[in-house]
Amino acid sequence: MSSAVGSATTQAVANTFSFIRTIVFYFSLAVWTVFWAMLMILFIYPFRFKLRHRIFVKTWAIVSVYLCRLICGVRWQVKGRENIPDTPCVVISNHQSTWETFFLQTLLTPQTQVIKQELLKIPFFGWAFKKIKPIAINRKDARQALQQVRDQGKAALEHNVWVLIFPEGTRTPPGEPGKFSRGGAGLAKAAEVDILPIAHNAGVFWPNDSWLKRPGTIQVEIGPVVKTEPLSVAEVNDATRNWIAGSLNKMN
Repeated sequence: MSSAVGSATTQAVANTFSFIRTIVFYFSLAVWTVFWAMLMILFIYPFRFKLRHRIFVKTWAIVSVYLCRLICGVRWQVKGRENIPDTPCVVISNHQSTWETFFLQTLLTPQTQVIKQELLKIPFFGWAFKKIKPIAINRKDARQALQQVRDQGKAALEHNVWVLIFPEGTRTPPGEPGKFSRGGAGLAKAAEVDILPIAHNAGVFWPNDSWLKRPGTIQVEIGPVVKTEPLSVAEVNDATRNWIAGSLNKMN
């Protein structure tokens, strides 16, 4: 009985500390984002697109993930950096939390990302985000969104800019990835480039069903590129999802 009470007390204390750390983190992130977004809006115009991402976006993302690390204890470990090709291509990752949208900005630059249009309406963050020309799609119009990803993504790749896509479309719980849309595979085939798959378990420590952050180490694995030239769009999509699913199973 006393053991159960002690365990419950320990858990309550841990939850209280997680609550305090999370509050401090979000407050710090909000202050940092508003400050940096204002700087971006005021000073970004003289910089070319590639430098905009490297100077403004990557800097913002680095500070953001380190705030989470210092305050909430969310660390990370990356495997497979040697698989990153010299030439930018389509990057496909599973989507479990907000953390990977920050971290992957620090990993590959210059970069553009496929996002939902609603993000551009967020005060300060969205206003600044618009300055780096993301591929902002209307998810209610799937046909138009697919064409937009192909057109704008192909243009970015032709200018040696990485294109990041989360093909699940929304955040999913840790474990088996959700259904992959074929937008990323279709873009890679249209642009005649390969796909760099990335798997992670960020949702274990930055859960989608709770705003509390859990201390621990996120596993990030970068896979060997998926060669698209000999495959159909469906085969490319399946090969990418299968590699990510296999990596997630190992992490679990």
